[in-house]
Amino acid sequence: MSVRTTRETVDGLLPSPEPVRFVAEDGTAVQPPAGYPAPDDERLVEAYRRMVLGRRFDRQATALTKQGRLAVYPSSRGQEACQIAGVLALRENDWLFPTYRDSVALVARGLDPVEVLTLLRGGWHCGYDPAATRVAPQCTPLATQTIHAVGMADALRRKGEDGVVMAFIGDGGTSEGDFHEALNYAAVLHAPVVFFVQNNKYAISVPLAKQSAAPALAYKGIGYGMRSEQVDGNDLVAVLSVLTSAVEHARTGGGPSLVEAHTYRMDAHTNADDATRYRDSGEVERWEAADPLARLETYLSGRGLLDAEEIASARKAAEEFAARVREEMNADPEADPFELFDHVFAEPTPQLREQRALLASELTATED
Repeated sequence: MSVRTTRETVDGLLPSPEPVRFVAEDGTAVQPPAGYPAPDDERLVEAYRRMVLGRRFDRQATALTKQGRLAVYPSSRGQEACQIAGVLALRENDWLFPTYRDSVALVARGLDPVEVLTLLRGGWHCGYDPAATRVAPQCTPLATQTIHAVGMADALRRKGEDGVVMAFIGDGGTSEGDFHEALNYAAVLHAPVVFFVQNNKYAISVPLAKQSAAPALAYKGIGYGMRSEQVDGNDLVAVLSVLTSAVEHARTGGGPSLVEAHTYRMDAHTNADDATRYRDSGEVERWEAADPLARLETYLSGRGLLDAEEIASARKAAEEFAARVREEMNADPEADPFELFDHVFAEPTPQLREQRALLASELTATED
């Protein structure tokens, strides 16, 4: 390979020097890099409606933890542009491999919100049918879903389907070995998969500076021969444009991509975390000024694509959605305690049989 060809290859993999952006923090338009067309206006208005609903769903789910209806909930407030754009960039026949923080994306995908919250409620299964929804179970172990996503992408390619797989991952997950194995595996197989990193600046309490010395996480794709990009994760217009490009690149045989979105986790890691112990209020306030929902609302209103009535309508629909979620989550689930012993082994061990018998005797004694 000549030096010139090598240089051209590297240039084709490099991310933009600065995160791709269409809309500034104040909602005004800026000139994006060449090669990224603006999404259709209708898609942007639909994205706004889903962001309003997603934000309200997130607030409702957070409240449910305080009421004891959820065991835990990892909020994605501030990351809605990533969540919604990721889903809108996919077709119905594409697959999504989410993390535990991507409940808003699943709701935007059209999944039943109560089913989405089943895992976080303490259920033993993910709550929905992955095969029917083409959404893998929300993954709590960091980065393990990235390898599964590559396997699914390769399977779709081998079957002759034009489906694409998108794997969501947090910045902390990029420090895991599974993530690097997945990137290498995907690049070698030329698999139709997009790795979408939501860099919200903290892996629980560990800041990005203590995770990686790379100029941006997007550069991690280059070493594996993978097309890479970085984008302003609080600018939905930019995220949707970049992800749509990456998905179509994969769908048309171009291979995998790594996209890093620079965003921020407004709330604590989960309801069990105290974020004030590792970040100050001034940092949070600076990021609140870049709120993705307010930015998109200002942008669309300024272009005449949204008016006060449409904004009110979106908020009303979100309140009605939250009320339905609240009502359905307040109903006590019917739980069979003996399910604790199902699906552990194909053939129950003597210890499991003994434990099951012990539980049965305790329940009988309670009834008596």
